[in-house]
Amino acid sequence: MPPTPLRIASYNVRYFGHALRGLASTLGPKRRVAAALAALEPLPDIICLQEVETQSFRSSVAHRPGRPGETQLEAFMGRMEETFAHLRRPMPYEAFYFRAHHYKLGDFSLYTTGLAILVNTQRLAVDTHNVDAPHPITHHHVRMLRERKQSRICAHMRLMRLEDGLPLHVFNTHLSLPTPFARAFWSTREKMGNGINQLHEARALAQVVRHKSAGEPFLVCGDFNSPPASPVFHYLCDEAGFSCAQAKVGQIDPKTTRGFPTAGFMHMRMHLDHIFASDGIRWLDADETFPFGDTRSRFHGLSDHMPLIARFHLEPPAARAEAPLASQSEPPSPSGP
Repeated sequence: MPPTPLRIASYNVRYFGHALRGLASTLGPKRRVAAALAALEPLPDIICLQEVETQSFRSSVAHRPGRPGETQLEAFMGRMEETFAHLRRPMPYEAFYFRAHHYKLGDFSLYTTGLAILVNTQRLAVDTHNVDAPHPITHHHVRMLRERKQSRICAHMRLMRLEDGLPLHVFNTHLSLPTPFARAFWSTREKMGNGINQLHEARALAQVVRHKSAGEPFLVCGDFNSPPASPVFHYLCDEAGFSCAQAKVGQIDPKTTRGFPTAGFMHMRMHLDHIFASDGIRWLDADETFPFGDTRSRFHGLSDHMPLIARFHLEPPAARAEAPLASQSEPPSPSGP
């Protein structure tokens, strides 16, 4: 019997502070995000989160930690435990936090940035990860502002499917906004995904992914601050050779920038979030992925982004090798007169 499909969710949670316009984290959004994730059926096997804090004034001013030293991710996982206990279901997730940046005024911690990956340990085993040293991918266009610019990283995990031991690499990231210090920023109407710094970071990301995956199947997800049809998107799909989940299942037209917004700011709607994959990943659907502002989604109003949720088959090496062989063995098409 073939292994059951796997499912991934990628979500920019805005520090669980959307209720206060991102200025401070509160308890309510953590509970609501936990409830929304736990209500997905089937449950995601991998959950990649962007914009997750460590500890800071912003993360604790409106929500006091439950215990000294509690991080924002630990507080969120506490809400996950509560949610699954209420549902009388075992809580299957183990959480990993990847620190990106720390903003301080002297000894005062103003706010922090980072990424998180939650793994369903009922279906996947963790082999390796880079929690202690996430890969830096930041491009510093202005050296003078190097210490002020928010650091960008690539979180990486190598997982093993418990059913058959097949490996799967997961990469989670959050690219920079386009730099306003480049002349091209002011000469183009479309900004997002057109920044020279964003292209540098996309190249650095692709290099890390190819090196660390070493030919094994991988997923790359996150907030790319770049819509489809942008230079960054084209680079990742056409040059790096990644496949876009939403495009593969027919949910978006990869040649259109505004067809499916995943984020919103005031009256602006933008498609900034993506899930990509390598060969060996066969996308099945993107069920329960809704455009930003769609009230049918259980995640409506919880962040300034919407999660991307997709189901896929992780194919064994034999199946991947048979695909090109099968196409080569097909009889030639009849030639014309």
